Amino acid sequence: MEAILTDCVQNSLRHFMFKNAIFFCERLCAEFPSEVNLQLLAASYLQNNQAYSAYHILKGMQTSQSRYLFAISCFQMDLLNEAETTLCPSNEPGGEIPNGAAGHYLLGLIYRYTDRKRSAIHHFRLALSIDPLLWSAYEELCILGAAEEATVVFGEAAALCIEKQYFYHGLASPNLHVASEGCNLVSSRNFSSEDVSRRQLKNTQVNSLRDIPSNHHGAAISASQPHNGGPSNISLYNTPSPVASQLSGVVPPPLCRNAQPNGSNLNTVNADGSPKSVVNSLVQAPRRKFVDEGKLQKISGRLFSDSGPRRSTRLAGDAGVNTNANTTGVAGNGTSSSKYLGAKLSSVALRTVTVRNSQYWANDNIEEGIRAEIFDDIRANLASANSSSSPGDVRSLDQDEPTVPVGGVVTSRSKVSSGVSEVLGLLKTLGEGYRLSCLYRCQDALNTFLTLPLRHYNTSWVLSQVGKAHFELIDYLEADRVFSLSLRVSPYSLEGMDIYSTVLYHLKEDMKLSYLARELISTDRLAPQSWCAMGNCYSLQKDHKTAVKIFQRSVQLNTRFAYAHTLCGHEYVALEDFENGIKSYQDALQIDSRHYNAWYGLGMIFLRQEKFEFSEHHFRTAFLINPRSSVILSYLGTALHALKRSEDAIKIMDCAIFSDRKNPLPMYQKANILMSLEKFDEALEVLQELKGLPSRSYMYRMN
Repeated sequence: MEAILTDCVQNSLRHFMFKNAIFFCERLCAEFPSEVNLQLLAASYLQNNQAYSAYHILKGMQTSQSRYLFAISCFQMDLLNEAETTLCPSNEPGGEIPNGAAGHYLLGLIYRYTDRKRSAIHHFRLALSIDPLLWSAYEELCILGAAEEATVVFGEAAALCIEKQYFYHGLASPNLHVASEGCNLVSSRNFSSEDVSRRQLKNTQVNSLRDIPSNHHGAAISASQPHNGGPSNISLYNTPSPVASQLSGVVPPPLCRNAQPNGSNLNTVNADGSPKSVVNSLVQAPRRKFVDEGKLQKISGRLFSDSGPRRSTRLAGDAGVNTNANTTGVAGNGTSSSKYLGAKLSSVALRTVTVRNSQYWANDNIEEGIRAEIFDDIRANLASANSSSSPGDVRSLDQDEPTVPVGGVVTSRSKVSSGVSEVLGLLKTLGEGYRLSCLYRCQDALNTFLTLPLRHYNTSWVLSQVGKAHFELIDYLEADRVFSLSLRVSPYSLEGMDIYSTVLYHLKEDMKLSYLARELISTDRLAPQSWCAMGNCYSLQKDHKTAVKIFQRSVQLNTRFAYAHTLCGHEYVALEDFENGIKSYQDALQIDSRHYNAWYGLGMIFLRQEKFEFSEHHFRTAFLINPRSSVILSYLGTALHALKRSEDAIKIMDCAIFSDRKNPLPMYQKANILMSLEKFDEALEVLQELKGLPSRSYMYRMN
């Protein structure tokens, strides 16, 4: 009953039927109350956006899995202090963070939103060191301005780390535990072989993933080991021989000399420390004497030297590969990790010997001495034959390329290495482009994105980053074109649409902006980007009071959306409500201290209030974040001129002009400064140059 209910819950989660999953998981917990089942119920509530339910279910539990899920619940409920205490108990200062890379990433987010930048950077870097494919951690480092070059982060060390996770741990992916099965929290326990059908056994093997282990290095435990102290009569490692189905009752000898009866030792270690897969025979035959693998390789060489592969050998090899693909292991803390059994030639040879000598082994109850005698005869015959054979006749499985399971598919290690190299090569380009974009080196970012293959360039995320780069370069026409292309490529994606609405605001494209806002609202009424577009639409119509209400709605939908706070601050400034404007900008900076738009907004407020020292400080901070913005430089020069530092102001204006020669604002401001210094000839030259510039009617609201 427990297995059926568990499987029903997991199937419901896989098919996004969360209410059905919750219903059956409640039945499961009522019938079989355990912490593992409660974790599954909490995960179901979390996926149904009911973090408060998961919070009350998991409160007080101490296992690493429960702590992580509880911290997720607290984070979604904005209980950041409680989430931090759960991940890092005060009584265990050196304790391990639950769930490895994901736990460090969550802790980094908590530190970031509580304005502890150094700690956040530390944990994001730890998360990347554990799992180099945790892209979100690299994104956060870029946002914080602390990311290393992508060629370093996704370089050779990352490739070795990923390959190690695949080759030595046999995982289908470094962080499979949550993503693929939607928080599968099932353990294999108290099943009897009589009660479990073959299909149920397969589902138990595939689906018994604990949601989030502390790391990827958990030691494998026996499948027959009781989970809660109770007995278990089933071994997940009973692997049928491909020859058995051909011989109708003939049972081959065990495949590995170190195999333990009843699956009691599933992970043995060689002298070099590498794990060794161990299996049991499907049929519980009497214990047999094992044959040395080195001798078997010699046997196999002679058996295959005189003729091509026998049909039984080919079938055995094929079945061996199928066995590899369907075999799973149970790893530390009850988590399930994929294992594979390499189809060694020695085992193939042993099965061939079994076929050729099946007349001796037709009965499962033949005594050990008879089998040993048979092997002795075979060894004697093959030894005399090998003495006259050439070394080239001997084949060894060591020549065969080893395989590993990836995503449920068995593939060769060379293909895994090649795939890892390709993925990291792609991440190097994407990561470097995003890093440069976050540093506001926008032209360099554009050049980097242009090196991407066309199939990746024409995706929503890349196009939105390209559009943002053009927006920061005040190339609004090109930004409009790129964002329009992004909408055509992915009309369902809202990535960057808040910036696109600001682009249309600057271009005064009221019709296009109204259409965009309506389309976004119809696509997702609960997305903050949709309401940002609607607020910009009302702001363009000078209806600032309505715009404030709409931007507040965006903030309500996502309190951590810094851009919505900034846009709300702009509207308060337009209404000359400076007090609320300052509060909105400060809220944005609380979320993202590098959100230069909010620093600019505060500088504008203090400039209008004639608090020039405060204004200069905030403009300079914005300039340090985005040193290539001609608009920020222009207003920084204005603040310096107001502080009677006109020479410094002129130098800043020259930098602004050099940064964007198409921007008329710094040229006009420079002419004003020169006139105040009674340098009329120089001012006239600047105005003449300004007169020759093409018309540019953009609104310089720094959004």
